[in-house]
Amino acid sequence: MGKKIQFSLIYRDMWQSSGKFQPRKDQLVRIAPVFVEMGCFARVETNGGAFEQVNLLAGENPNESVRAYTKILHEAGIKTHMLDRGLNALRMYPVPDDVRAMMYRVKHAQGVDITRLFDGLNDIRNIAPALKWAKEGGMTPQGTLCITTSPVHTLDYYTKLADEEIAAGAEELCLKDMAGIGQPVFLGELTRRIKEKHPDVLLEYHGHSGPGLSMASMLEVAKNGIDILDVAIEPLSWGKVHPDVISVQSMLKNAGFDVPEINMDAYMKARAMTQEFIDEWLGYFINPQNKIMSSLLLSCGLPGGMMGSMMADLGGIRSTINNLRKKKGEPELSVDDMLIKLFDEVAYVWPRVGYPPLVTPFSQYTKNIALMNLLTLEQGKGRFVMMDDSMWGMILGKSGRVPGEICQELKDLAKQKGLEFTDADPHTLLKNN
Repeated sequence: MGKKIQFSLIYRDMWQSSGKFQPRKDQLVRIAPVFVEMGCFARVETNGGAFEQVNLLAGENPNESVRAYTKILHEAGIKTHMLDRGLNALRMYPVPDDVRAMMYRVKHAQGVDITRLFDGLNDIRNIAPALKWAKEGGMTPQGTLCITTSPVHTLDYYTKLADEEIAAGAEELCLKDMAGIGQPVFLGELTRRIKEKHPDVLLEYHGHSGPGLSMASMLEVAKNGIDILDVAIEPLSWGKVHPDVISVQSMLKNAGFDVPEINMDAYMKARAMTQEFIDEWLGYFINPQNKIMSSLLLSCGLPGGMMGSMMADLGGIRSTINNLRKKKGEPELSVDDMLIKLFDEVAYVWPRVGYPPLVTPFSQYTKNIALMNLLTLEQGKGRFVMMDDSMWGMILGKSGRVPGEICQELKDLAKQKGLEFTDADPHTLLKNN
C-alpha cells in the first residue's frame, strides 16, 4: 500500500465559490453528522468572512453557529479549520494587531482547531506575527503559499517562503492554488522540495477546479509527498469550486495510495441535503456560470472564490457600458463578450501592478481596476482613472510588497497625484484599538 493521504472537506469554500452564502446554524447541525457518517474526512472547513455575514443576515449569532457545528465534528474526532487573511483577518481591509491576536482566542473558543493563514502578497511580514498569535491563542498555525503562475513565482521563490514560514512557527503548510492555475508538474516539484527539507511538516493542497488542472495537480502532489487534499461534494463540486471526493479517491486508489473509503449512502444524504439548502434560498445567489469550468481562466488567473461577486459586478458594468455604446450607435456587448474583455483586461493589469497572487483581497482589487478600466476606456478616458484607496494601497505598498515591479505608468501617475510608495512593515501602519 502506498502513502496515506487524508481528505479535508471544503464545505465553506464550496458555498463561497458558488455564491458567497452558506447554510444556517440549524442546517449545519443537521448535515455535520452526515459528514461524520461518510467516514472519509479527517478535516472539515468551518467558517470565514462570508459565513459570519450570512449568519447575521439570517438573524443568527455566528459564535453559536460555529460552536454548534464544530462540536459535532470534534466529538467524531474530525479537526476543523478556517481561512485567515493575515493582515486582513476575516475582512477585506487591514486589521490592527490587537484585533488579529484576539481573533485566534475567539476562534479557538468557538471550536476551530487550525487557522490557514495566508497573505495575498506572500509577504512574510504579514504572516509571521499571526503565526505566533495563532499558537498563543491555542490554534494550530498553518502557513500558506498562495500559488500562481507568473515569471516571478518560481520554485525558488516558494521554497524560500516555505522556509520562512516554518522558521516563523508554521506547524503545517498549505499550497493554496486558489485559481487552479498552478501547473501540475511545478506543484509536484514544489511538494517534493518542501517534504525533503521539512519531512515532519504536514503539507496540504487546496486547488480550485475552474481551469481544469486541479485533478492532475492532485495526482502530482500526491506522488511527491502531500499529506492532505482539499475536496468538495456534489452538488457544489467542480465548476469554479473543487474536485469531488469520489473522483479524487478513485484516482488515488487506482494509483496505489492509501485513501479512506467513502460511505456512499451518507454521501448521497449529504448531496441531497446540500441541494435542499440551495433550493430553500441560497440558490438565488448562485450564478449558473459558476458551475462551468473554463480554460479561459488560465490567462487571467482569477480565483474561484470570487466568481460569485465578479459575475454580479460584471452585470452592473455591462449595463452601464451598453448604455454608452447605444448612445454611440454601437452594438451591445453580451455577457460572454464582457467576460472575455474582463479576462483580457485582468491579464493586462496584473503584471503592471506587480503580479500580486490573485487571492482575497488582491484578486478583488485587480479585478476592480480592470472593470473600471473597461468603463473608462469606453468613456474615452483611458486606463487607471477610477481607483480607490484600497487599489492604490496595494500599488503603493501599504498592504505589503508586491512580488513583481509596478509599471512606470502607475509610478508616474502616483507622483502626479502626490502619492508616496512605502516599504514599511504593513502592520506597523495600523494603530491598536
